[in-house]
Amino acid sequence: MKELQVKIEQLEPMRVAAALGFGKNPEDLAFEKMVKFAEAKGLLVDGQLPITYGFNNPDPSPGSPNYGYEVWLPVSENIGAGEDVTIVDFPGGLYAVTRFQGVDNIGDVWKQLVNWREKSEYQWGNHQWLEKLLTPSETDYGKFVFELFLPISEN
Repeated sequence: MKELQVKIEQLEPMRVAAALGFGKNPEDLAFEKMVKFAEAKGLLVDGQLPITYGFNNPDPSPGSPNYGYEVWLPVSENIGAGEDVTIVDFPGGLYAVTRFQGVDNIGDVWKQLVNWREKSEYQWGNHQWLEKLLTPSETDYGKFVFELFLPISEN
């Protein structure tokens, strides 16, 4: 296994549209809601969502196949909420960030990033963990490219 490449990044505050899915495949449900919203608001780029952020909400529970996933789409001040979409003001924060390919690798890469933080000089941050999908038009899950954002703080 190659060494994890990590960069430190300050995410600035942003206003986002937020769609929540819950069930066995909550990512698909959340993205369906967000695509419908973005289409209605004229936010699709070449028929696709632009780059989005996401995270489990709530996390999976032992013994249950169901969990939640929330998708965020950065939006301007003139965009309002939709039927299944709320508006969230995200305050930003300091992050350890790594990039990888393939949705099947996401759990292992999160573990590697957490291990990196435990060996680093950084402390845990209290802001939102995030997954940024960099290839929104890709349909092959194995070719999805992500950046994981682990919240950190300096000593």
